[in-house]
Amino acid sequence: MPESTPDSPPLRIAVLGAGNIGRPLARHWLAAGHTVTLGSRTPDRLAPLVEEWGGRARATTYPDAVAASDVALLSVPRPSLEEVLEQVADRLTGKTVIDATASIGLSADGLFVSGLGAGMTQGSWSAKRLPGSAVARAFSHLPGELLWPRGTQQRHFWGMAVAADDADALRITERLVRDAGFVPVPLGVLDESAAMEPGGVLFGYLSTPAGLRRAAGISG
Repeated sequence: MPESTPDSPPLRIAVLGAGNIGRPLARHWLAAGHTVTLGSRTPDRLAPLVEEWGGRARATTYPDAVAASDVALLSVPRPSLEEVLEQVADRLTGKTVIDATASIGLSADGLFVSGLGAGMTQGSWSAKRLPGSAVARAFSHLPGELLWPRGTQQRHFWGMAVAADDADALRITERLVRDAGFVPVPLGVLDESAAMEPGGVLFGYLSTPAGLRRAAGISG
């Protein structure tokens, strides 16, 4: 059943990238009553999928998806992110952008590390790249293949780390985390979100909200 209420009307969401993160989140948000437009380099290939999902779903190009939406999810593979942003950055001005990408590298001893280097989080990188947008971080530390089963079979049991500099962007992101079946766990502002980056204590970590807070060293 749709989870939107008269006090929180449905959102128009652009999901940029219909892979392991974008597809399950699109399904969750459609089930919650939102309208979802999948942005793709080859939208025609997504026609059977959106037809199956129904009238509140459609597929189009990245720029057109952003133009038709209030909120955008960045879920393209990280190597493609800059190319996609070049196409849509101007259309993202004034909108909330949820960055679910991750720049993943491996250390010499085989451990995950951030490809952005020390001192830079993905959220801060995107905020600098999109100065006219309100950037938030979510859906990046949990393996994408868990987003659908955990968000449907055990709704509102598992935690999801979120971060944002802007209060309204955080509120919208927390709402969409709940609509996806998870419990938001705020880490702070974007500069304080390193825990969800590759190599961070929450990367790849599935736990309850209390477990996430303890792992990240958040009291309360």
